[in-house]
Amino acid sequence: MKIAYLSHKNRVGGISVLGKLFRFELGNQLLYVSNLELVKEISRFRSLDLGKPAYLQNERGALLGKGLITANGAVWSHQRKTIAPQLGTEKVKDMVKLMVESGDILVKTWEKIIDSEGEDGIVEIMERIGSTSKDMLQVILEGAENGELWPLTKDEFIADNCKDIFFGGYEPPALAAIWGLMLLASHPEWQARARSEVLEVCEGQQILDYNMLSKMKVLKMVIQEVLRLYPGVALASRHALQEVKIGNVQVPKGVGIWIFLLALHRDPELWGPDADVFNPERFINGVTGACKSAQAYIPFGLGARICPGQNMAMMELTVLFALILSNFNISISPNYLHSPKFGLLLEPEHGVKLLVRKI
Repeated sequence: MKIAYLSHKNRVGGISVLGKLFRFELGNQLLYVSNLELVKEISRFRSLDLGKPAYLQNERGALLGKGLITANGAVWSHQRKTIAPQLGTEKVKDMVKLMVESGDILVKTWEKIIDSEGEDGIVEIMERIGSTSKDMLQVILEGAENGELWPLTKDEFIADNCKDIFFGGYEPPALAAIWGLMLLASHPEWQARARSEVLEVCEGQQILDYNMLSKMKVLKMVIQEVLRLYPGVALASRHALQEVKIGNVQVPKGVGIWIFLLALHRDPELWGPDADVFNPERFINGVTGACKSAQAYIPFGLGARICPGQNMAMMELTVLFALILSNFNISISPNYLHSPKFGLLLEPEHGVKLLVRKI
C-alpha cells in the first residue's frame, strides 16, 4: 500500500493530534514512525536501499565525517565488517581493566573535592567516559587498505572512522552516566539496592573484573531503565535511497524516516501506566518481560545499523556505577534544574549537580 501519512487524527481541545504514522516536511519529506509494527519491519529490513540521511554528512560532516555512523551502501558494509568485531563480548572483556582504571581516577577526583569542601561535595557531573580497544586504530588502518572505500579516500576512511569511534564511545555513554546518576540520586531506594548488590558481589575484593560485573543484575536493570527513559541518541533516522517496501508500506525514494525513541520508550500502551516512572524492576525478566515487544526498546538503534558498541557501553556504565556506589552516597543538589534538551543528543541543559558523600 502507499504510505498512510495520516494514519489517524483526533481533535483535542481544538488541536489536531497526529497518530503514530504520519508525514511532514522539514526541507524534505519525512515519515514519522512510532507504530510498533512498522518499527519491527524496519528492524528486520536488511536491504542497503535504506540508509542514513544525507544531512548527517552535509550538515554535520565536520563532526561525523563519512564514517560508520553516516555512510551508506557497500562502503558502510565494509566499515561495519571492519569495526564491529572489535567491539564484541570477548574484546570488551579485555577492556574492563582499562575501564576500572579510568573509573578509579574519577573516584579519586571526587574524594579530593569532598575533602576540600567538607562532608558534602557538590559535584557537577560533566565527566566523559569511553574507551576503545588497543588495536582499534590498527584495524581501521588495515580496513583502509582493502575493501570498498569509494567515495572516501584512504585518509578519509581512517580519519572519519576515528571520529565516529571517538564520538560514539564518548558522548552517548557519558550522557547515560549523567542521567543515571541523576536518577539514582533521586531514588535512594534503588541506589541502596544497587549498592548492596555491588558490595555483596565484590565481597571485599578491591579490583573489579568481568565475572564480578556480569553478576550485577540489579545494576543491569537500573542501566536498562536509564536508557529507556533517557536514551542519549533519541532519534533513529533512515533514508530511502531507492523506493522500498517496508512491511506493507511503500516508501518513495528520497523520503526520510524518523523514529523518536522517547515516544516508543514511554508509550503506556507498550510499557503500562507507569511508562514515565523510573522503575528498574520492570526489567527483572529482561526486555521481553518489560514491555509488549522487544522492538519497543531500542536505545542502541535497530536493525542492521544497531550500535556495534552496545556491549562496551553497557560494561562502561556498569563499571562506573559500581565504583561510584561502592564509594559514595549521592543525592540531588537543591541547585539542580531538570531540563532535558534534545539536540543532536538528549542532554541536561544545565548539567546535573549532585551532593556527594563518602561512605
